[in-house]
Amino acid sequence: MRAFQVIDHAKPAQLAALDLPKPGPGQIRLKIAACGLNFADLLMLGGSYQDTPALPFTLGLEVAGTVDAIGPDVALETGMRVAVFAGQGGLADYGVFDAARAVAIPDVMPFSEAAGFLVAYGTSHLALTRRARLKSGERLVVLGAAGGVGLTAVEIGAQLGAEVVAVARGPEKLKIAAGAGATHLIDSTSADLRAELKALGGVDVVYDAVGGDQAAACLRAMRPEGRFIIIGFASGDPPKLAANHMLVKNIEAIGFYWGGYMAFAPERITQSLSELFTWYEAGRVSPHIGAQFPLSQAAEALEFLQSRKSTGKVVVTMDA
Repeated sequence: MRAFQVIDHAKPAQLAALDLPKPGPGQIRLKIAACGLNFADLLMLGGSYQDTPALPFTLGLEVAGTVDAIGPDVALETGMRVAVFAGQGGLADYGVFDAARAVAIPDVMPFSEAAGFLVAYGTSHLALTRRARLKSGERLVVLGAAGGVGLTAVEIGAQLGAEVVAVARGPEKLKIAAGAGATHLIDSTSADLRAELKALGGVDVVYDAVGGDQAAACLRAMRPEGRFIIIGFASGDPPKLAANHMLVKNIEAIGFYWGGYMAFAPERITQSLSELFTWYEAGRVSPHIGAQFPLSQAAEALEFLQSRKSTGKVVVTMDA
């Protein structure tokens, strides 16, 4: 089988030929159909991600495919269509994963959509419903609104009844955010973000997957008792939040790491994904696959993600 492996953090990852793995107790072997890429994969390449595995390892946090074999003490059956948040091992023809991490996917859901669904939609849904406590009628600003995670925040925020302000780079990305339910569109390349948000009357919740100057501008435009939720730092610059502004406006800064719930409250993820799959089957959410690459072009797929030219999810399939 093929696997796209990191052998040395100082060298490019590369395709390697490995033996077909066998599942152990509580594990399944998945014939992988597709793998969704995430910003965390780029961090793992350099060894800077908080959950970077020991070398050597196969990249790819989230996958979808068909259960090919099962180990002892597994209730799942071969032939089942599932998605798995694996943390690693997704950019390969086959992978062995804990059965507890597998979730059945709707029959109508293509593997390419399922592979990019768990992290992006799971992050935004749990962040906005549980951590940010977003309410209908509130104003939500989403930074990086056309990216893999940001676009789902726009979509879910609109489904929850919020007035969504999408901030993204250029008219093409903003058009995609508008299609996902954004009411207001702000071009991050030209706008005075703080002034534009204040002209709208301020914001109640900031969904920040970007960091840097955009984050600081949003903080200055927040209403009293606003919630600033920290998702990630795609700009490479963690947000510098002025504590004095937070104090006088009673603003909360909320950290959010979706994968962390696997360790201390996995039931939160299960409940959230169950609701999201119901939404999917009802047509309330529609995953946007911005680009698709074969496994043989995994390096190019990661470079495309790094370029920040992508919209929605970048997905790698195992076809060729």
